Amino acid sequence: MQRRDILRYAGALGLLSVSGLQGCSSPGTLLCGAHPWIGYESLYLADQFGWFGSNVQLVRGNTSADSISGLVSGKLSAAALTLDEVLRVRADGVPLTVCAVMDVSAGADALVVRDGITALGQLRGKRIAVEQSALGAMMLARILEVAELSSDDVDIVDLRIDQQIDAWRENRIDGAVSYEPTVSRLLAEGAIRLFDSRQLPDTIFDVLAVDSRTRFHQGVRDLVIGHFRGLHHLLHNNHDAIYRVATHQNIEPAQVRSALAGVMFPDVATNYRYMASASVLRQAAERLNSVMVRDGFLSRADNLDQLFDDRWLPAGGRV
Repeated sequence: MQRRDILRYAGALGLLSVSGLQGCSSPGTLLCGAHPWIGYESLYLADQFGWFGSNVQLVRGNTSADSISGLVSGKLSAAALTLDEVLRVRADGVPLTVCAVMDVSAGADALVVRDGITALGQLRGKRIAVEQSALGAMMLARILEVAELSSDDVDIVDLRIDQQIDAWRENRIDGAVSYEPTVSRLLAEGAIRLFDSRQLPDTIFDVLAVDSRTRFHQGVRDLVIGHFRGLHHLLHNNHDAIYRVATHQNIEPAQVRSALAGVMFPDVATNYRYMASASVLRQAAERLNSVMVRDGFLSRADNLDQLFDDRWLPAGGRV
């Protein structure tokens, strides 16, 4: 399962599937998929405040798999995804282009372990939950490298992110490679943070990606501007935003603050730098490309042509 496939409470909140929303859109509307993850809350805020206008409709799914299937089927023209998910969809024949970087993990992805495990070398023989995704594989590989262990030295337990809490409570795992808000929930259950994405700088990116064949160019512009307006509210109207996010994510405000502390949100100017041909974003894509081919997530390497496009970013670095 994919990273960000979390919080399967969408039905209780009245969220609709991709198919259910398709009939509500007008012919000139860009349909953009999103699912619950702290880094995507700018989109939910923009939607709540009506900042997308009539050219964009946010399609709220339960997991990234909903957005991926919508893109592959042609029901969606854009989605919020991780960079490895973009490469997966491109491998399925959809020419996705990254039009904005939404967030960069800086602690929101972490290895948490049981009290008493104080060093990575003590992971030998331990049961470590890992979601089977390219990012999960990359995190685990770096952890084992630092620990000077091999994959044979630990008991790797394939668990979706939404299964980790129950596995922890039932003592079926000794640690988990996880991400917010599940990290905060595990910490509340007594887990200890042993390693996180601050030790993997400029590696884990969440992006807005658009099918480059789309005819809804104004919709893409409105989507990107809506994201930055939502981001401004999230960062500068913090008190209001935190309680809105807590309600949406169905978690406590303190957990929202903790989750936000582990994520960096690049502004428009930083986005322009990320889109440059020799940027750290391009380097991250190249590393992911190699890992995904090596570990069987891609059958062949992506040529990375037209992977990034800054034409939809607000001119002059302002919204």
